[in-house]
Amino acid sequence: MTNTVAKSNSIVAIYESNNEAEAAVKELQKHGIDMKNVSMVGAANQTGEDFIGFYNEGQHMTYQGRMSAFWACIGGLLFGAGLFFIPLLGPIVAAGPLVGWIVGSVECAVLVGGLSAFAAALSGIGIPEASIANYESAVKTGKFMLIVHSFPEEANRARVLLEMSNPETLEWHQR
Repeated sequence: MTNTVAKSNSIVAIYESNNEAEAAVKELQKHGIDMKNVSMVGAANQTGEDFIGFYNEGQHMTYQGRMSAFWACIGGLLFGAGLFFIPLLGPIVAAGPLVGWIVGSVECAVLVGGLSAFAAALSGIGIPEASIANYESAVKTGKFMLIVHSFPEEANRARVLLEMSNPETLEWHQR
């Protein structure tokens, strides 16, 4: 079994607030979940504020806007970050391996069947289209999506930890 096949377990949790999402990431870290397997995504301009800035200084991500403290914390815990403008979804900030999956879906022209780059990235890791539509809707309405994409053992540990954080939605996707 290759790493790609074995690592086809995705736990997805949706949180109403950035505080809940941040606490969940910190709990995963505290219990030894590999932060290289964790991603977070949320709407970049949740309140219609006039200014959003996102830049990288060396290995440090900086987000300017109402959610700057939240994204600074998440950027310090997860690996990689990006600001994307997704048609019909709007501007999103993503951190973790999801950034590479989104970029890869654009670079490889994976955009088939009317999927956005965000949806194609999620589809590429085995998340079904029906769930993707729900996740896009959650992000679009200002909620936060946390993904742990890992091997079965770690995915199960993450699922148990995330259940205790009382997310609005928690799903395990296996391929």
